[in-house]
Amino acid sequence: SGIGDEETQKIIEKIKLGYVRWNENSFPGMLGNVIAGRIANRLDLGGINCVVDAACAGSLAALQMTLSELTEYRSDMMITGGVDTDNSIFMYMSFSKTPAFSKQQNVKPFDVDSDGMMIGEGIGMLVLKRLADAKRDGDRIYAVIKSMGTSSDGKYKSIYAPRASGQSLALERAYDSAGLSPASVGLIEAHGTGTMAGDPTEFAALKTTFSENNLTKQHIALGSVKSQIGHTKSAAGAASLIKTALALHHKILPPTINVTQPNPKFEIEDSPFYLNTKTRPWLCVEPRRAGVSAFGFGGTNYHVVLEECQSEQTEDYRLHNSSASILLFADQPSQLLERCSTTLLQLQSDTQAQHFAQLIESSQSLAIPIDAARVGFLAKSLDEARDLLQITIESLKKQPTSEFFEHPKGIYYRKSGMDAKGKVVVLFSGQGSQYLNMGRKLALNFPPLRQAYTEMDKVLLKQGLPPISDIVFPSPVFDKAQKVAQVAALQETENAQPAIGTFSFGLYKILQQAGFQADFVAGHSFGELTALWAGGVLNDEDYFFLVQSRGQAMASPAVSNFDAGAMLAVIGDITVLQNIVEKFPTITIANWNSNIQVVLGGPTPDLEQIKQVFEKQNFSTVLLPVSAAFHTPLVKHAHKPFAEALNTVTFNRPKIPVYSNITGAPYPDEPGEIRKMLASHILKPVSFKQKIENLYAAGGYFFIEFGPRNILTALVTNILEDKYHLAVALNQNRKQDSERQLHKAVLKLRVAGLPLRNLDPYQRKEDETPKNQGLTVRLNGANYVSEKTRAAFENALQDGDHVYNAHKHPEKSKTIAKDGDQVSNVPEHPEKSKTIAKDGD
Repeated sequence: SGIGDEETQKIIEKIKLGYVRWNENSFPGMLGNVIAGRIANRLDLGGINCVVDAACAGSLAALQMTLSELTEYRSDMMITGGVDTDNSIFMYMSFSKTPAFSKQQNVKPFDVDSDGMMIGEGIGMLVLKRLADAKRDGDRIYAVIKSMGTSSDGKYKSIYAPRASGQSLALERAYDSAGLSPASVGLIEAHGTGTMAGDPTEFAALKTTFSENNLTKQHIALGSVKSQIGHTKSAAGAASLIKTALALHHKILPPTINVTQPNPKFEIEDSPFYLNTKTRPWLCVEPRRAGVSAFGFGGTNYHVVLEECQSEQTEDYRLHNSSASILLFADQPSQLLERCSTTLLQLQSDTQAQHFAQLIESSQSLAIPIDAARVGFLAKSLDEARDLLQITIESLKKQPTSEFFEHPKGIYYRKSGMDAKGKVVVLFSGQGSQYLNMGRKLALNFPPLRQAYTEMDKVLLKQGLPPISDIVFPSPVFDKAQKVAQVAALQETENAQPAIGTFSFGLYKILQQAGFQADFVAGHSFGELTALWAGGVLNDEDYFFLVQSRGQAMASPAVSNFDAGAMLAVIGDITVLQNIVEKFPTITIANWNSNIQVVLGGPTPDLEQIKQVFEKQNFSTVLLPVSAAFHTPLVKHAHKPFAEALNTVTFNRPKIPVYSNITGAPYPDEPGEIRKMLASHILKPVSFKQKIENLYAAGGYFFIEFGPRNILTALVTNILEDKYHLAVALNQNRKQDSERQLHKAVLKLRVAGLPLRNLDPYQRKEDETPKNQGLTVRLNGANYVSEKTRAAFENALQDGDHVYNAHKHPEKSKTIAKDGDQVSNVPEHPEKSKTIAKDGD
């Protein structure tokens, strides 16, 4: 070749520098089973250790072996899971040749436009113990495995082709083993690769198994984590299992992304399934259950049945961060400015993270003296806290003498707290305020609200009625007509009242655990029932029963051509308005809401007629989203059944004054009188304006609206005008994040002077990582080169005349080629050759 053996060897040595050198780990590093062996070695575990291969179902195959070890008492704890880091060129080539990849480069499980999969890499590990042992040891339990089912496809079209009957067999064996009906499951985490062969086959198997003895349509959420992370092959089952266990732990139905329209060939509307494309609260009166599938090449099928460990969380349990309340105070505004400046410097220092954590923790239970200057804001992150603190400093400098201000960024400042003698008034929303998905983020994160829906659902299901949670948080739909139908369903009185009553109840429970106390309670129309509960007149059970009873009683009778009427809000001069109404004998002023607003009720045709009259005289009018003319003779049909329901529950003396819609004054103490007033309440006008004036006269300065939207606090502001007061709605805007709105409203109340503590006791602190205990692992791969090795390699090749360790021993370096670019020409053109080696070495 023209190159001597020694020179050849030197060149080989140079090439070797680009690869990991052989060491004691090289041989075991090529053996798959050593992956498990290393874990057992590192943690000094004495049970079984092995690697299981069932292709894309490998993780669940390992789980099956794990369960055997535990149930047969050979081990007390097992670590299992899946790992796949093989997104190599060979893997891409193999799946391309199959072919299975999405040309859109997007995984769309069960979607009409699904055209294939994308591969991913991943590692997912789980710790398993027998349930009794885990409870005994005080472990955090994310989910309980009820059973597993396995099967093989047997002989079929090809080794690649999935078989629906084979998959169904694994599903059936899983539920038979668990002794559970598939209909009791609320979530299926499918294998769901997005391939044109895989998805139709899997859906057919699911439909066959879950439709048996199950006539309920679209009540089970269907999804696949592969839409988010791709198909992680051997680790796929572990990813699905972790996702599902966390869903059960957090009581959340997780979304599947990239779905725009279900594949019409599946006829999903005629199945028990729906594609869940939005994060939704998982509200259920029975134990939450889920199924997880994983299928592998070669026709190997696995299905796991999971169940929640406890029906609801009672302690801190979630790690994802919500906005933190930041509160600072000082004796004087100038001192507060100095305090803010000092805090900003701390948040810019080397120990900024620790200072931020301390600031959040101290703000949770901060008690502010009534005369102190104070400022507060919400911060999602350290960066946001610094930005808002800078704006606060600038605002304090610009307005040093201001009594209070609110910055558009959500910064609330007061020179001192509001009058300590001012009393707290709770207002509960009435019908017409409801909207789809109201309080969704709160229901995702706050157990008291989820529990409220559970209790309401139990009452409704007992009466053979649909659960209100399904109507407030309906399953995702994909066309406009379906969405319109969902809105219309919530507007029906029998649904709207339980929806509002449950949401208001849950909000009140959340604030109660933060130390909230009311001096007076009141409601608007339906909201008066919630006020009586908050005032101690009704217990929880009787309250939910009466909410259901009132909604059913006031629903329109099932009579053809029956007109329950409609309601119209009118804004304008009240005197002129009354004169117009007097000319329409069938129209009633049902609500006296504020200085400029009333709500009319009457037959629908007559209301349409008077609406036109008002609009011609430049009155502002709005038809309310209600299904009847409440507080008018048109709902007389509701009086008797509701009165009968009232006679079945226990009324107590109020613990807090409850102000009546009828009189505008507090309810009497006598339970019998309260019952009579409430029975007549649905037929009599609501005197809301008079009630607010009476509450203010009694010392009520803080008005807080519990329920959807800010209708009542807007009315309060109009009634009291410039009088000294504060009106805050907890769920002001239907288009904004309900959790952030609640945090912001509570922060505003705390700045005003209300003694509230930590609103969110369910947020877990992240575990601190121990210092100096990190495990450093050098990646081992044929194409991996560390920075140190890379530098040595580049140095060795710089002049073409260095070999391994040459940079350490320059005296041993020899000239290999002065013009290395011509070495390859030596055999063919010896006349062009240069001196290859001066000394022949």
